[in-house]
Amino acid sequence: QVQLVESGGGLVQPGGSLRLVCTVNGRALSNYAVGWFRQAANKEREFVAHIRRFGGATSYADSVKGRFAISKINTQNTVYLQMNSLRSEDTAVYYCAAKSTDFGTNTPDDYNTWGQGTQVTVAA
Repeated sequence: QVQLVESGGGLVQPGGSLRLVCTVNGRALSNYAVGWFRQAANKEREFVAHIRRFGGATSYADSVKGRFAISKINTQNTVYLQMNSLRSEDTAVYYCAAKSTDFGTNTPDDYNTWGQGTQVTVAA
């Protein structure tokens, strides 16, 4: 059974950077496509970024395009979310999620395994 563990969240000033890490345990990362989602207080969970199982093609929400980058190292069972030029509106709990196919990217219901989340707070 696969398990996901997020790390790397914290408090950062506007304009700063953070790198989130999603560690995949139990099965090889190469078996999964992975997405990052976030949920701010009193808001719905929203899609952030996705990386395909095969080929590693990526996709992003418009709100983070050009500022965030998702990447992975299959041999280390690790997925990264590099977040630059952070804004206050990026404040949220960030989750990584996995699915065994490349179909579907930006809907939470497409994914069947979730991590526990890591808090990102962007404030002066």
